[in-house]
Amino acid sequence: MDTSQQPPASPRGAGPGATWGSAPYPVVVADPSGGVVELNAAATVLFPGAITGAWLQDVVPAWIADAHTRLRVHVPGPRSSGPGPPAHGRVGDRTFEAHPTRTDDGDVIWWLVDDTDRRLAEDALRTERERTAFLAGASSALLSSLNVERCMEVTARLAAEHLADAAVIVAPPRGRKVPLTFCGPDGAVVHRTVQDDVEQLPGLGDALRGFPPVPSRWIDPSTVPQWVLPDGFTEPVGSAVVTPLPGHGVPAGALILLRSSRRAAFTESEEIFARLFASRAGAAMSAARMYAEQAAITRTLMRELLPPRLHTVHGVEFAGKYRPAGPTERVGGDFYDVHPGTDEGQESLVVLGDVCGKGLEAAVLTGKIRNTVQALLPLAQDHQRLLGLLNGALMNSHHTRFATLAMASVVRRAGIVHLRVTSAGHPPPLIVRADGAVEQARTRGTLVGAFWDISSVTAHVELAPGETCLFFTDGITEARGGPLGGELFGVQRLETALAQCAGMPAEAVVEHVQMLAAQWVGRGGHDDMATLAVTAPHHAHLSAVNGHTRGRYTG
Repeated sequence: MDTSQQPPASPRGAGPGATWGSAPYPVVVADPSGGVVELNAAATVLFPGAITGAWLQDVVPAWIADAHTRLRVHVPGPRSSGPGPPAHGRVGDRTFEAHPTRTDDGDVIWWLVDDTDRRLAEDALRTERERTAFLAGASSALLSSLNVERCMEVTARLAAEHLADAAVIVAPPRGRKVPLTFCGPDGAVVHRTVQDDVEQLPGLGDALRGFPPVPSRWIDPSTVPQWVLPDGFTEPVGSAVVTPLPGHGVPAGALILLRSSRRAAFTESEEIFARLFASRAGAAMSAARMYAEQAAITRTLMRELLPPRLHTVHGVEFAGKYRPAGPTERVGGDFYDVHPGTDEGQESLVVLGDVCGKGLEAAVLTGKIRNTVQALLPLAQDHQRLLGLLNGALMNSHHTRFATLAMASVVRRAGIVHLRVTSAGHPPPLIVRADGAVEQARTRGTLVGAFWDISSVTAHVELAPGETCLFFTDGITEARGGPLGGELFGVQRLETALAQCAGMPAEAVVEHVQMLAAQWVGRGGHDDMATLAVTAPHHAHLSAVNGHTRGRYTG
């Protein structure tokens, strides 16, 4: 009969000595074949079935028996000594680290150290580090976009991937319409709007009103309504968490986390962590909503501040072009408008101005001036009176800025475009004749918004077909650049450029001037630049009268 695999009948060697027999740690002595040689009192308590002579694999957890086998394989021989690698595992609800020590006769003494508390502390520390890293990454992902829909998608995807099997973002309802963003186990994000009662899910109505969340144990998974479940969530709901998404003063919505019945329910620690995540997501979504609202307001106001697109009015060509001082700015202190007459026989009012300063503050004053001129249109035939009323409005306002303006009343009669031009502290417009000659309109006046008493002189200008009257701001003539970078573009250089524009359409004239000015400044800084051209179209034959070109309208 082969007895090589039978446990020994009695312990080998001497009994447990005072060194480890009375140790508070469980100690088990096993021979190389895996038989229990001795164990102390602490080991007997830990392993009630362990007795001397039993096989190690029958009385201790498998992780100890396997470690003993590996130790025997790696270091063969009965005389091998010294400590071996420790093993780690669970015994009941505790965790232990088993340290082997070889004896001179080949036995192995297994010292079991209870490291449950240390392991729990390490696990807790590791979990907190992982959560901190997750929250930091989530914050970066959420704040990378100020788009509300994008923030909702990121929130749902992160929550479904790291916190639950599925996540649902519930935006504040609009009446009975409830906007939802789903992310299921497949990671796909879906937006949907439903018309259901949010009170069907316990705690959801309170969360949308910003009240503290109810514990998940208060939510019966079977009561979760079907409209809350993503399309890919086909298993029964095992547990659910409903927590508010705090915003800036008002809730940004609510977050619903769902786990299937195959997974453990949410713990209290996981619920607290979900609230921390929800607070960051809510802040990001609230910031995105505020940005969207402000952007919408800005777009609405900006439409009123941007220069209008000009076109032909009552047989007269109008064209304008504006270049703000900064590459990121859209509005500034330069502006222009064309207010068409009611019919072909009525004058159209052209206004081009320059407010002191640049940027948004200057643009606000340009808006006030443009609105005031709009209100004073019934008085447009009397330039001096209109400018006086505008000056009074600016003097009585809280603004400390002043402005220069040039205006013209324009009408076409018998093929000739007639202008009454008045300057209020603004450079006089330049007139390009059909033969390329360039003239200055003989007008001058006091700027508005600086003195109570102002005066102005109105010039009368006639344009034959192909001739242009160009209004411009000092951003053109005072643009610094050139070969040395500090020379002004100047009026003379502007006149030379206009001499090449004889007979050109209004749109081509303003494009040509703006292009030359932009090339002159290069990449250097400059003030706002605005140009407006009034051109008599080529709808008439030309004939010379007293040395000047005159147009005769042919219909």
